Amino acid sequence: MGYLCCNSVFICFFVLLLTGTISSQQPRCPFNYIYHLGDGVADNGNAIRTLPFGPGLPAARLPYGETYPGRPTGRWSDGRLIIDFAATVLGLTRLKPYLDTNTSSNDGVIFAVAGSPVLDRFFYLNKGVTIPNYAAPLNLQHNWFRRYLMNFVCSTPTECAGRLGDSLLLFGDIEGNDIHYPLLQGKSIQDIQTNYVPFVTQTTINTTRELIRAGAKRVIVPGNVPLGCYPYILSEFPSNDPTAYDDLGCLKSVNNLVLFKNNHLRTSLDSLKLEFPNVTILFADYFTTVKTVLRTSLPSFVNNTLLKTCCGIGGTYNYNRRRFCGSLGVPVCSDPSKYIHWDGIHLTQETNSRISQILVQQLLPALSCS
Repeated sequence: MGYLCCNSVFICFFVLLLTGTISSQQPRCPFNYIYHLGDGVADNGNAIRTLPFGPGLPAARLPYGETYPGRPTGRWSDGRLIIDFAATVLGLTRLKPYLDTNTSSNDGVIFAVAGSPVLDRFFYLNKGVTIPNYAAPLNLQHNWFRRYLMNFVCSTPTECAGRLGDSLLLFGDIEGNDIHYPLLQGKSIQDIQTNYVPFVTQTTINTTRELIRAGAKRVIVPGNVPLGCYPYILSEFPSNDPTAYDDLGCLKSVNNLVLFKNNHLRTSLDSLKLEFPNVTILFADYFTTVKTVLRTSLPSFVNNTLLKTCCGIGGTYNYNRRRFCGSLGVPVCSDPSKYIHWDGIHLTQETNSRISQILVQQLLPALSCS
């Protein structure tokens, strides 16, 4: 039951995403709940509630949330996340962060925690890689989900299977943390490709398989975004070689690693579909979607803000990891809607909206929504 719950969370999140902006009319979908596991892409308030470190995190204070709802809520953006836009369209707006004290009445629960990887602390300890104290690896989020089901939703495997079958589950863009932690701590791209990616994929597939066996009917598993286009990566790995960058100014070596990981995951998901032909298992292409948003952001090209951070200070990309957004004296641009990146790691509300629109158009037809 526990593993199935995990995957259901991911899928629910993606379904909402997909159906969020495709029509002004609320779509009719064969599910009533959303559950999501992941990282800061979907974290709507868990990280800041993780004691004792959470209350001191940047997302617990302004300017996070300044565009919506005008105050910090724990979302790692100036406003709404992709899941927020999707949930509004579906009419499932009561999505609670798991660590909120009142999670018994809702349309779904978000278990995502900013900075969380797929692989657990023991794996990283053996690799000599450090992950944040507040991070909640996939196995921990899975335990939270199982605890939530047992405390608030169901008491037998049959009851839990019924809830999972009535839900959309989504794995968030969580695997990116399994790339950038070792990368930023000196591990080579080849090392990550050989010694990290296979374990990340296998852990994701195993969890998805268990969720399906527990009753999940619809699962969406996204690939990672093009990390080589993000200010925090571009700032940490500058190159004097112009051929190191693509036409958008993104680092090709890092993006090629992400593509390798995404293709590895997609191939494994195709095999999983053969095991469960009656279950909807979808791969969401975050990589191409974000690249599309970048390519269509011509005003940002003109203003030289395409790959710069709205809220930040220092360097070519307006990013300094020692003076993060929310720190004293770090300025915010006057119009976040003209920027792709909010704090150099996360995206602005406007970008999240555009991503949700593209994904909805791509994935909604496969979700049996009308």
